[in-house]
Amino acid sequence: MSEKIIPGTGGDRIVPYEERTGEEAVVYFTRDLSPEGLAKIYDRVNQGITGKVAVKLHTGEKNGPNIIPRPWVKELIRTRLPQAAIVETNTYYEGDRYTTVQHRETLKVNGWDFCPVDILDEEGTALLPVKGGKWFREMSVGSHLLQYDSLVTLTHFKGHTKGGFGGSGKNLGIGCADGRLGKAWIHTTPGQPDLWDISNEEFMERMMESAKSVVDHFAGHITYINVMRNMSVSCDCEGCAAAPVVTPDVGIVASLDILAADQACVDIIYAMREDQHHDFVERMESRHGLRQLTYMKELGMGHDRYCLVDLDNQDAPMTVQEAVKDLEPFKKIQL
Repeated sequence: MSEKIIPGTGGDRIVPYEERTGEEAVVYFTRDLSPEGLAKIYDRVNQGITGKVAVKLHTGEKNGPNIIPRPWVKELIRTRLPQAAIVETNTYYEGDRYTTVQHRETLKVNGWDFCPVDILDEEGTALLPVKGGKWFREMSVGSHLLQYDSLVTLTHFKGHTKGGFGGSGKNLGIGCADGRLGKAWIHTTPGQPDLWDISNEEFMERMMESAKSVVDHFAGHITYINVMRNMSVSCDCEGCAAAPVVTPDVGIVASLDILAADQACVDIIYAMREDQHHDFVERMESRHGLRQLTYMKELGMGHDRYCLVDLDNQDAPMTVQEAVKDLEPFKKIQL
């Protein structure tokens, strides 16, 4: 009889910085939410991006209002990654991205037609090892993922109905798992009808083990950029039904360390005033989403301590409090 696997705890609590241990990673920050700001921060974390390059981002449901602006991505690819392809996988739920045919129509509606878009699971799946995992020994991903040499993880940082928040970890953990096998392994206990029955700490751990399979596969040739703009508490998979944005726009965070990138974004949210971050913090804590961070650390995926570098002020070290100083109330800007 196999031993029952027990999820960790504490996903409803942020670990204060002074309680964290280990070395510090480097995390870059800019307030410049523009194509120029995105290119500037990419240039600081692109050391290992060589060969055939995939750009993993959430392209959104039809007419989704909160995704990373297409003109920003278009300019980044034109000037920095002219041979790259955007990569996606089909969804686990039935909808406008459930099949490859439906997915490509949604991509067309949303304007993702300025470069190749590779649906990674269009022609089947592949298995990547999960080193040190307790839920998985391998993860099923879109087979095309193995055709790439490097991966740029370009993430719209936001809340998430199931995960509490969606950062680089979720972008890889759910976004690279294929739509039929991998996502089912993460979301659903076999043999029962609820597709979404796995929740809280167990869900976060499964998702991060999936992300680890991708991080390990591209070791040395992967980077992480989180865009803190239009941060609804809902994921981009909810499209036009996403909850209205109330959290102020902040800027762009990037690192070669996936945990440090996501941890810095979470810390920046917590550093905001109560009226600015209430909804986002409630979403993260109520879903026990902070387990994403502590489990990434347990898996050896990165560091939760970091030096934050201010690209707008000659690389001066900065605090998360300085990152949220004088934030303006959210105002939707059409691009």
